[in-house]
Amino acid sequence: MPIYKTGLFAIRYQQNQLIILDQTELPNKISYLKLQNYREVILAIKQLRIRGAPLIGVAAAYSLALESTRKSSNLRNHLKKAAHELKLARPTAVNLSWAIDRMLAIINNNKIVDNKLSTSLIAEAVKIEKQEQANSNKIGQIGAALIKDNMTIMTICNTGWLAAPGIGTALGIIYTAHKQGKRIKVFVLETRPLLQGARLTAFELEQAKIPYTIITDNMMGTFMRNTDIVLTGADRIVQNGDTANKIGTLTLAITSHYYKVPFYVVAPTSSVDLNKKTGKDIIIEERDKNEILYVGKQLIAPKHANACNPAFDITPNNLITGIITEKGILKSSFYKSLSRL
Repeated sequence: MPIYKTGLFAIRYQQNQLIILDQTELPNKISYLKLQNYREVILAIKQLRIRGAPLIGVAAAYSLALESTRKSSNLRNHLKKAAHELKLARPTAVNLSWAIDRMLAIINNNKIVDNKLSTSLIAEAVKIEKQEQANSNKIGQIGAALIKDNMTIMTICNTGWLAAPGIGTALGIIYTAHKQGKRIKVFVLETRPLLQGARLTAFELEQAKIPYTIITDNMMGTFMRNTDIVLTGADRIVQNGDTANKIGTLTLAITSHYYKVPFYVVAPTSSVDLNKKTGKDIIIEERDKNEILYVGKQLIAPKHANACNPAFDITPNNLITGIITEKGILKSSFYKSLSRL
């Protein structure tokens, strides 16, 4: 839940159904979807109705818990098949497979009898969500120490309570600093092509009454000279500190490096993948070209135009000032410090 009493929530598991806030309808419409099985969850993840690396991990965990209440025959095999399909829903965000692997550890545990399996899976999914909520709060407290009064912050995509359980990651720091009484301003990059910054981050900041200004992605150079610090999220952080995040983050890192503005990646340790050595090992999700060719339902290019639509890019570790996690701020020798985590 957000720290501001809006009455809104991004995800909730109750009465054997998964309820999510449909983020494709924001900011113009508040609409909740009731998901009944794992295939509906997969579709919601692929369609970005629920999104954000930590949040889709929680959604996947709950979907397996939900599925365990729906089927009784050959339950474990069915859940393993569902887990495999869930992992393919969005390949770049490691939180998805991290959460699923925790659920699989229970599914594969033969000491848990079949009639206790569902109860155990529900309990583990709740544990994952609460752990990520606690991580968000810790990240907010740790990161807020970097924010001084009257600072201007630039951020990309959406990293608040719409993207992670609790108060979020990069936006969680902004929320915490604001609650501490620090006067801050935020430059919100619109984040083409699906405008998660303009639609979602601005929506969150509006709810929280934090001053913000939306700028287009290609304005970042112009406004970087008036920026004190850059905060971004991460969908995967690998051994050497290279980071996958929303497309445009690499350009943001290069720009901040040129202007000597500190560039921080903010993520829970569930986003860390020590099985991959460098950013070259990360699979980048390629999405439908129509997300480029259309804004909403309006075609903005020739109907048969070619378009390339990678959802993420890789920021090399040498452009990153520090990585903020719930266990502290890593500022150098990322390979050693991430391994110690």
